[in-house]
Amino acid sequence: MIIAPNLVGEFICPKSAADSSGVTTQAQAVDFCAKHGETGAIAVNTLLDRLEPGGPKGDVQVGYTLTLQLLGLYRKSGTGWQIDESHVDASLQLIREIRRPVVIYLAADHFDTVGPLAEELAKDPRNLMALSDGTPPQLGYFGYTILPYTLSTDPTIPVNMYRYAALEYIAGKLRTLPREAQERIVAVNLVGELHHMFPDFENGMGLKQEMRVTDYSPVSVAGFRQWLKTKYTSVQTLAQRTGLQYASFDEVPAPAKDIRKDKLQSFGEHYDAYANGILPIGGWLWDPAGAVKRLDLYVDGKQAGTVSQQLNRLDVYRAVEEITSPNTGYRIDYDYSGLRPGKHLAQIVAVSGNGSKSLLGEREFVVVPRNQSATGTRTPSGLKSLPSSEKVVSGIRTYMDTPKPLQDLYFNPLARDWNTYRAAQVYAFLQDFHARALKAGIPADKLYSHQIVPNVNSSWNHELFAANTTLFGNTPWKQGLNMYGGSTNSPWMQFFIAARKIADYGVPEFNPQQWKLDGVHLAAMQTQMDAGARFIAPYYFSVIPQRFKAATEHGVNRMELGPDNSKDGSDKFYNAIIEFAKR
Repeated sequence: MIIAPNLVGEFICPKSAADSSGVTTQAQAVDFCAKHGETGAIAVNTLLDRLEPGGPKGDVQVGYTLTLQLLGLYRKSGTGWQIDESHVDASLQLIREIRRPVVIYLAADHFDTVGPLAEELAKDPRNLMALSDGTPPQLGYFGYTILPYTLSTDPTIPVNMYRYAALEYIAGKLRTLPREAQERIVAVNLVGELHHMFPDFENGMGLKQEMRVTDYSPVSVAGFRQWLKTKYTSVQTLAQRTGLQYASFDEVPAPAKDIRKDKLQSFGEHYDAYANGILPIGGWLWDPAGAVKRLDLYVDGKQAGTVSQQLNRLDVYRAVEEITSPNTGYRIDYDYSGLRPGKHLAQIVAVSGNGSKSLLGEREFVVVPRNQSATGTRTPSGLKSLPSSEKVVSGIRTYMDTPKPLQDLYFNPLARDWNTYRAAQVYAFLQDFHARALKAGIPADKLYSHQIVPNVNSSWNHELFAANTTLFGNTPWKQGLNMYGGSTNSPWMQFFIAARKIADYGVPEFNPQQWKLDGVHLAAMQTQMDAGARFIAPYYFSVIPQRFKAATEHGVNRMELGPDNSKDGSDKFYNAIIEFAKR
C-alpha cells in the first residue's frame, strides 16, 4: 500500500523564499519558480525521507499526491487562454526528481477556482449549475471561493472545453516522461468530489426541511423532461404511475417549491427533504461496553428494517469529551410512500446481547394527502411497555435527531424522479471524463475517482449531493473514496465497500481527525491495507516556506500534519505514518 500525502507548497522553490524584494505571496512564488525552472522537490524529498527514511521499500511505501488544477493551468495571452507550459513542466520535473510513488490528482471540480480563467468562467451562466430561482449558489469553503460548475457533458460549453483540453494536454505530457517515471505513477484521480451543490456549502449538508439544490438551469430542466419521456414514454403512463396530470412533458415541472409556504400550480412542484418518499430516522448512540447488538425500526408496531450503526458523527465526538469514537451515528432511510395518510409512530428498538429489547427513541410523524385534507385523529399503535434503553442498558448515551416530532410528509413521485435524474447527471459527467481520460492515453488500471461518500455521515442529507450512483464496484473507473473522521476505520464503511463489491480502491483524502485515544491512526491505516486499498492520501502536509504561510491561513489548517500541531490529532497522525511506513 502506498501512503501518498496531499501536499501544498510543492511548486515553491528555495530561491523564491530567499527573494524577499519581488516575491511576497505564495502565488508570486509559484510563478517565480516556474519561470526559473525550479520546484520545491528538495523540500518534498526532505519531508518524505522523514516519513520513510531510506526511500520507498517494504509492504508500505511513502509517496506523494501531486495535484494539478486543470483550469488553474491557463493564462491569458494575445490569442486567448493558453495552458501555462512552465507550470506543467514544473509538475513533470517534480515527478522526475522525486523518485517515489506518485498519485496524480487531475482536479476539475468546484474547487478548481484559482486563477483568472475561473473568474471569467463564473460570469457565463452556461458554465454553472443553478438554484430554482435561476441563480448559481454563491459558495465558499473556509474563505476559499468555489464555483458550481455544470454537470453537462456538452463539450462546447466553455468550462468543459477548457477542462477537456487540459486533460488531453496533461495526458500527452505524462507520456513524455521516462519509462521509470511513468511506472512510478500509482494512480490518476479524476475530477475531484463530483456532486450537486447547495447553499451554505460549509455547514448546510444537514437534514433540514428546507432543501435547495441544483441544477435548475434551462439545459438541466430540459434534460429532466427528456429523461421522464424516456422513462414513462407518454404523459398518460406518467399519470397512471404518479397520479399527476400534464398535457405534455414540456409542462412537467422540476420540483422546487415547498407546499407549506409556496403556492403550487400542481402538486408535482412540491419539493423538500422528504418529498421523495424517504424519511431518514436516526441519531447517535454511545455504547462503550458494546451492550447493544442491533437496532431495529418498528413502524406502527411492526418491524420495518434494521438500522445502520457506527456511522460517522464527528460533531458528537467533538462536543462530548468522554465519547472517544466518532462512530456513534445510527440511521435508517424509511420508505413511507406506501403508508396511508394520518399519524404514524416510528420506534427505534435496541436489542441487547441477551436478546432483551428496550426503546432507544420514538417519533410520531404525519403522512399528509396531496390535497392537504384532514389526516384524522387516529392515535398510532406501537410497541408497548418497552423500557427506556438509557434506564436498562448501562453506560450508554443517546439522542434521536430526526425526524422532528410530528414531522409532516408529502410524497411527490416527481421529487423522487428529480433526485434520480440529478444522480444520473453526476454519474454521466464522471463517466464522460473517464472515457476522455482513456482516449487521451491514461492507462485504465490507473484511473480512480475522487469521491465523497455522504452516506457514512448519519446526520447529512444525502440527496443534496446526489452522488450515490457513482459509488459502486461495477463502474468503469476504480473507486477513490475520501474518508474523514470515523469513516477511516468504520465497520459500516467496510460493509459498504464489500456490499458494493468495490475492490482495488484508493483513498484520495484520508484523515481520522481524532486525538482522544492512542493507536487510532495506526488502526485506521491497517484497516485500509487489510481491505485492499491501493493507496491512501493523508490530508495534508505543507512544505510552504514559513514567510509565505501567514498569507495562506485558512480554516482547514487544523489538519496540517506535523509533530507540533495537536489540533484534530494531527501530531498523532504524523507519528503514526512514520511508524506504519516501517512495515
